Formats: sequence, structure tokens, C-alpha cells
Amino acid sequence: MSTQPSRALDSFENPNPERDYEIRFECPEFTCLCPKTGQPDFATIHIDYVPDLKCVELKSLKLYLWSYRDEGAFHEAVTNQILSDLVETTQPRRMTVIGEFMVRGGITTTIEASYP
Repeated sequence: MSTQPSRALDSFENPNPERDYEIRFECPEFTCLCPKTGQPDFATIHIDYVPDLKCVELKSLKLYLWSYRDEGAFHEAVTNQILSDLVETTQPRRMTVIGEFMVRGGITTTIEASYP
């Protein structure tokens, strides 16, 4: 597997698909660029999901999140894109992605996107 940023998300078989259980990730080093100014935006991304048949592989998730570092993206768009890509890869029973973006101009932003 590469050690460069990548939009490719990998998965593996859920070892316990017969039961509901929650998987939670906290990614406190997320960065992207403001599409208006080009300045960096910093966020903590929270991912909570109940897997069905597949779980997301962590190294691929790290490289996926890293791929946004040099890309301009509105907070709303990037949070929803992360959710869409994770849902496409894992087809979870349910999933929520929360983007907690750090202060810019005296305002913090929190975006919460859920599936279904």
C-alpha cells in the first residue's frame, strides 16, 4: 500500500456481521484549503458507524483524509464527500461524519452528515 495521499479507500470483511456494534474514529489532524482564500482550514473529523459486511481499513482512511490537504473545499462539501465515499466503500448499517472546523474570523463551524 502506498504512503502517499490517495482517494482509494480499502475495506475488509466485518469479523462480526451478526451483531450491531459501533466503530468510532477521531481524526484531529485534518486539513484542507479554503476555496476562497487558499488559506489552510484545520478540523477534527469524527466518524461513527455500525458496519454491515465491510469495515474501512485504517491506513487507507489516513491516506484518504490526507488527500484533502492541498485541495480547496467548503466545510459542508468536504464533510458530505467523506460520508459519501465511506458509505460507497463500506455500505454500513448507519454512519455519521462530523467535521469540527477550527476558528476562522472568530467563527467555528461544525458540520454533521448522516447515512441513511
